Amino acid sequence: MDHWHEFRRPPSEQEYSDEVESGAYLEPAEEELADLSQAFNKLWDLDMNRLVPGKDYEIDCGEGKKVYQKDDMAQGSLFSWVNEDVFRRPTFARFCSLLDNYNPDEGCREVVTSEERQEQAAFIEEISKTAPIKYLHKYLSSKGIISENYQYFKRTMTSLWFDLYRRGGTSGSSSSFEHVFVGEIKQRGEKEVSGFHNWLQFYLEEAKGRVNYQGYIFPRRRGQLPDSDTQLLTVQFEWNGVLKSVSSTLIGVSPEFEIALYTLCFYVGEEDNHVELGPYPVDIKCYRLGDKIGSAFPVAEC
Repeated sequence: MDHWHEFRRPPSEQEYSDEVESGAYLEPAEEELADLSQAFNKLWDLDMNRLVPGKDYEIDCGEGKKVYQKDDMAQGSLFSWVNEDVFRRPTFARFCSLLDNYNPDEGCREVVTSEERQEQAAFIEEISKTAPIKYLHKYLSSKGIISENYQYFKRTMTSLWFDLYRRGGTSGSSSSFEHVFVGEIKQRGEKEVSGFHNWLQFYLEEAKGRVNYQGYIFPRRRGQLPDSDTQLLTVQFEWNGVLKSVSSTLIGVSPEFEIALYTLCFYVGEEDNHVELGPYPVDIKCYRLGDKIGSAFPVAEC
């Protein structure tokens, strides 16, 4: 599980993947610029690194439950296995190298080391070579929101996701990346988990024994119950003994896809974004904290 540690090197020694070739397929069409749902579907199609259920990983959803039910309805783990080759994929490896950079206590001021800044820059550099991020840039620059200069765009992405801000009454205690992907534990009143919407973080923490999966949440409507092929799942779990009563996550998607998805929501979407993501009708929630992403996550609509 240590494949990503090879990326913990100074910038002069970093190696990156080849860039995807630019082409017409990365240019947002007029209908995509006019309809966010179509843009999101394009991002879904461009996620060439998305994993395949049964080939790259397997999940066991266990039994379903209502949000208010506290009984553990899953005897085992959510993830039965994940192919270790997944962690050799550059964007996945660089993403994983970031996950241990944070204190989970919401009110604890973060200390960012020079090595961690290198990891942040390397992650942004790596995902910027992929189709979802290139499409995101072309989309935002077409609307005049972001400069056409790609280096400026990368600096903007680094600032958006990794700059620290105040949460839980403490300045410099949180960031968009930490909250959305890593998760935090609220300390005021009864402890609860906030954020933590990423499947890779879930898998790794579950493998370390820090996550106790307690079952999926029944769909709000009478729809198809989740199975091992489901890639949008609403679950309940405990992290470090603290409950997350309901949490939705996209399973198997790449880090670059989620970064592009939530960044697009932040710049051109609303708080609620009712869209189609491949086969899934979904509401992408995006909450702002000033000029930063306060939280972003999917909510299944069936």
